[in-house]
Amino acid sequence: MHLTATATRRTTARDADGMAVASFVLGLLGLLVLNLFLGPTAIVLATVALWRGTTRRGRALLGLGLGVADLLVLAAFVQADNTISWSF
Repeated sequence: MHLTATATRRTTARDADGMAVASFVLGLLGLLVLNLFLGPTAIVLATVALWRGTTRRGRALLGLGLGVADLLVLAAFVQADNTISWSF
């Protein structure tokens, strides 16, 4: 007994579009806070969205770039402060 319908091409594309937008938003947020977690998440979501053939390819590529930038910002802070946490 199936309680859900089978996935069609349209729902798969819509899911990929949602992942592309989510990766962009998480990459942007990651520049400000929690870049250790949000950066890799943005990278994974963007990669999966591109692999599934999203129609929002630009957003996915921006999410991918912002995810990488999150990790570079984290590396710069770690290098400057010699620690992973920030001291106030």
